[in-house]
Formats: sequence, C-alpha cells, structure tokens
Amino acid sequence: MQIILKGVGKKFGREWIFKGIDKVITVGKPLAITGPNGSGKSTLMLIISGWTLPSCGEISYIQNSKELHPDEFYRNIDFVAPYTELVEELTLDEFLRFHFRFKGVRNGLKISEIVRKARLQHDKGKYINHFSSGMKQRLKLALGLYSNSPVLLLDEPTTNLDSDNKSWYSEEIKVVLEQKIVIIASNQPDEYNFAAEYIKIGMYK
Repeated sequence: MQIILKGVGKKFGREWIFKGIDKVITVGKPLAITGPNGSGKSTLMLIISGWTLPSCGEISYIQNSKELHPDEFYRNIDFVAPYTELVEELTLDEFLRFHFRFKGVRNGLKISEIVRKARLQHDKGKYINHFSSGMKQRLKLALGLYSNSPVLLLDEPTTNLDSDNKSWYSEEIKVVLEQKIVIIASNQPDEYNFAAEYIKIGMYK
C-alpha cells in the first residue's frame, strides 16, 4: 500500500492553511504530521483519509500496483481521533462484535483477547456511555491497533490517557509499525517518537 501526495494544499476562504505538500507514504515508515495548534494537522489527516478534498494538488492510493478509488481506500483505514464517535448505546462486548463484523481482526485475535489487551476485561457488560473519557480513547485505539486494516491514522492519540495508559499506547503501537501505514498528527513528541518520516506544517501566509 502507498499513499502519494502531490502538491496538496488547503485554504479556507482566501487564506491558505498549507500548500505544496509532496510525500510518498509507505508501510514500515511511520509518518508524523507536526505543527502548532491551528496549523492544519487534523485537516491534512482528513484529506489523507478521503473525508475532505484538498483545495489544490492530488492524492493517490496504490494497492498491489492498482490505484484505488477513495471509496475503496476508506474501507482500508482506521481513523482514531478524540472527535470520532462510538456507538455508546451498546455494551463493550456488543460494540466490538458489531464493529468487527465489518473489519477484520489482526492475527486472528478473539474479541476476548482484544478486551484483555485493551485493559477493559472488567467492563465487557458496561454500556460505553458509562465509560470515562480515557476508557473511550483506549477503546478507539484498540479498534485501530487490533484490526487488520492496512492503514492507521492517529490524531492526537493519547488525548485523555493517563501516564500508565500512555505507556500502554507506546508499547502496543510498536507491534503494528511494520504491518501498517501509520500516520500520526500531533505536537506531542512522545506520541510519535517512533516516526521515520515527517511533514512539518505551520500557518501559511
């Protein structure tokens, strides 16, 4: 799998947030998108995911030497961010079984193993709307870390996690770095200290 950015830019009104971004993103070379708050990190992630169109430039998704349509690419990604939603009316067990009916599970993991690895084994019967913000974020990360999707997008992945669970994230992410395209948008170095490639953006004037 490759993601290719050619001259990608985005503006709102007459103001360019960023432009002229060229990058080839591949498995085994995790990418960090860095920059101050408001610089457009999340916007660039949404463009890469296909949720938002660029104002200029183009983005291509290549799998097995074939270019994928954005709708096809979307089925190959997991996007984890504080603003992504969970189905909070379900219990944890119900939600995971529902989610993984549509997503493959990494290395044949069972739902019970995912729950244990996510440190939520005492909460299988709990409704997600009763989870703390940290538990919800850990669940979102588990959906991305333990699926077999070839692309994992992480926007500020340790938001709402305490120091112990930040350490959990740091250990679990290592397992998938050679298996998936991993892209992190963050201005916190401890979230992307494993990155091999960088896109550094700032407010474009």
